[in-house]
Amino acid sequence: MSEELKPEVLETVNETLDVAQEASQETVEETVEEVVEEVAEEAAEEVKEEAEEKPVVEEVKESVEEAKEAVVNFGEKTLAELSGLFQELTESVDRMKRSKEAEAIKSAFYKRLSREKAEAGEDATVDEPDADTVEEIAPTEPLESAPVSPFAAIEAGFKSLYNKYKKERAEYNRQLDAEREANLVKKQAIIEDLKALVEEQGDMKDAFPKFREIQNRWRETGPVPQQNFRDVNDTYQLYVEKFYDLVQINRELRDLDFRKNLEAKTEFCEQAEALAESEDVVGAFKELQKLHEQWKEYGPVAKEFRDSIWDRFRAATAVINKKYQAHFEGLKEQHAANLEAKTALCEKVEAIAEQEIASSNQWNALSKEIEAIQAEWRKIGFATRKDNQKVYDRFRAACDKFFSRKREYYNEFKDSMNDNMAKKLAIIEQAEALKGSTDWKKTSDALIELQRQWKEIGAVPRKKSEQLWKRFRAACDAFFNERDKQGKPENDFYGNLKAKRALIEEIEAYVPADAEADAEAARGFAERWSAIGFVPFKEKEAVGAAYKAAMQAKFPEWGRGGRREGGRGPVREPRGNRPLTEKDKLTLKYNQLQQDIQTYENNIGFFGLSKGAEQLKAQMQQRIDAAKEDLKKLEAEIRELVAKEAEENND
Repeated sequence: MSEELKPEVLETVNETLDVAQEASQETVEETVEEVVEEVAEEAAEEVKEEAEEKPVVEEVKESVEEAKEAVVNFGEKTLAELSGLFQELTESVDRMKRSKEAEAIKSAFYKRLSREKAEAGEDATVDEPDADTVEEIAPTEPLESAPVSPFAAIEAGFKSLYNKYKKERAEYNRQLDAEREANLVKKQAIIEDLKALVEEQGDMKDAFPKFREIQNRWRETGPVPQQNFRDVNDTYQLYVEKFYDLVQINRELRDLDFRKNLEAKTEFCEQAEALAESEDVVGAFKELQKLHEQWKEYGPVAKEFRDSIWDRFRAATAVINKKYQAHFEGLKEQHAANLEAKTALCEKVEAIAEQEIASSNQWNALSKEIEAIQAEWRKIGFATRKDNQKVYDRFRAACDKFFSRKREYYNEFKDSMNDNMAKKLAIIEQAEALKGSTDWKKTSDALIELQRQWKEIGAVPRKKSEQLWKRFRAACDAFFNERDKQGKPENDFYGNLKAKRALIEEIEAYVPADAEADAEAARGFAERWSAIGFVPFKEKEAVGAAYKAAMQAKFPEWGRGGRREGGRGPVREPRGNRPLTEKDKLTLKYNQLQQDIQTYENNIGFFGLSKGAEQLKAQMQQRIDAAKEDLKKLEAEIRELVAKEAEENND
């Protein structure tokens, strides 16, 4: 017996083997039931049957081993489900025989409790009750100053159920031990009665019924403590053999006993043959073990029927055993297929968990993919007993890795947004400090610089974004509106606005020619635009956006190969010793389109207070929508190229 078995499992195995050993050895009791002249011949026949029935003990052992493999895996149950399962177990009639299942539920409960505590940021240490120690759980009131763990109630409830069950189990085991001690006393008394019967050496016709009564009492008495089994059984067998040495039974009584035994064994054959036709393979196998135990309790039959009746019973047994073996072979194949399917899902999740992810949209998309894989996992059955927990742990670890990285990303993203909000608040305070200044030139330059810095700062929390923007815009408008009212004649802002609008119309009327001429024209338009002075602040963004749109419409490479929109430096193609692949080109387009969309969206933010803003915003929104559609197409093309490259590499 393996040392790794729990006490409850060891006890169950010992009980099963006790029954098998007693049944096997009791067969010897009824070997010699003929008259003195046939004792030797019938003993030989009984030894033959016993030799052929010994494998039944081994089948019982195998059945126990199969029962150990059939233990349900509770690793994927929730805490509530595990508590419910344990409650159902404690209310079941056969709860004392399901101690192994109780320990499995307990182990799964505390593993999940520890994991969920860790995921919730609590101390993952749990006070798991010992299987052999019964604890008293005293109710306690939580301190008002200490936060109450959401896991405390369910843990306390489960521990209370478990301790109640262990108390009942301990009492049950004590009763079993007491019953076995009582059985030992009974069997010792039976041996004394048998000893007295043998030593009397009276008329065997009168002694035989007494002997049968002693045999029946012996069979009806349950098992004794394991350490006493061999001694008490050997002593009993010694006096049985002495009794048979003295047997002088008349032939009529012997023939009557043979007929009764034949009738009983014929009925056992019929029951076994019916079980061989049953669709419940496992149930039929268990019932067969009971039939074998009952078979051993009956003595031999008449000589002419001994071989035929045993062959009939053995044939039905062979059919059931083969179906039972085939059933578990099929389970092994299914378990292997399940293991292969689960391993493939592990590899998928592990690959996802290793990806470099830079955007919230990508995190969300991959999260949905992981959830779909988890749903597929739950549809797959168990793997082999030795591999099921291992593959589950591997899958759980890959999922945990992905979601841990996701949490880290969003924590960093949240910190980044808070930093951005602090930066924008600092800019707002500077703008509000400058809004009352009358140093028009210097303050204009300072506010324009603050606006540039504002655009370069990343996102802030959504619920604060609009509030911050309105506050900053109000400070800028307050200064520039006052500046425009107090502007000197030499600062002809509206004249400059008119000149710039005229230049935009000229650009829109330009008819493209060859590349060199277009480049020269673009430079000319840009130089003339730069030479025109300032326009009213509230018109600045609108006229600037119109200028960029006109230039990009007539000169597509303007702002791409030259300078980026917003004046943040040239867009450079990747350099290297190799030529650009198709994927590289598509990636460049994708990145540039993302920058364009960001520029458009930033520009829209400055249209809110200008005249004709709605029309300009609508035009800009159309460009954004069109750019996003192009972005999706580029993304699909890039994915297709990546998949194709991966397929070629695998080949």
